[in-house]
Amino acid sequence: MPLVEMQNVEKDYSLGETTIHAVRGVSLDVDAGELLSVVGPSGCGKTTLLNMMGCIDRPTRGRVLFGDRDVATLSDAEQADIRLNRIGFIFQTFNLVPVLSVQENIELPMILARRPKPQRAEVVARLVEAVGLTKYRTHKPSELSGGQRQRVAIARALVNDPDVVIADEPTANLDSKTGDEVLEVIRRMNREQHVTFIFSTHNPDILRYANRVIRLKDGELDGIETKETA
Repeated sequence: MPLVEMQNVEKDYSLGETTIHAVRGVSLDVDAGELLSVVGPSGCGKTTLLNMMGCIDRPTRGRVLFGDRDVATLSDAEQADIRLNRIGFIFQTFNLVPVLSVQENIELPMILARRPKPQRAEVVARLVEAVGLTKYRTHKPSELSGGQRQRVAIARALVNDPDVVIADEPTANLDSKTGDEVLEVIRRMNREQHVTFIFSTHNPDILRYANRVIRLKDGELDGIETKETA
């Protein structure tokens, strides 16, 4: 069974008297352990597609299945529970809490999920080391580079042991060298943690990192590229 399944999914938005067809008839499966990227020009529907996969938005037509559960049939509370416990999110603007340290930012989702303190300490220490930030663990976000902040965001996304991590343009605010370093961290965490990653990017060399690339154009599926796992 796919981890995420989209069946002829469409998403419309109303803008005054105009209807915007953001996603048009997309069908695809995402299997556990995949490192999948969604690419395409600005306005092609990447963010909308990821938001539906991440239980942030519901389709206008078609079905989005998370495991065997139809997202459209879930209550707001059930969707929130999935977002907290089964999905990790990485944002292009990092979305770190400025007054919290590296380890406190990473720990925050575990506190919200009411994980016991000893477990929190163990998991946070492991992830801080895994993303290479042990000596920065007490630093605030303002004391970190953009690449370091995104490493914190990656660790935070993994802290509740999610089934999938969804990243919307995680390298958009980084220079190309730092962006490549962040994608390398994502690829390494995919291999070591066995977590499914779905992310959008403008990186032209994305097949160096992703196992499968979904190309969108004008809200429609415009091709799929696949490579063998290295």
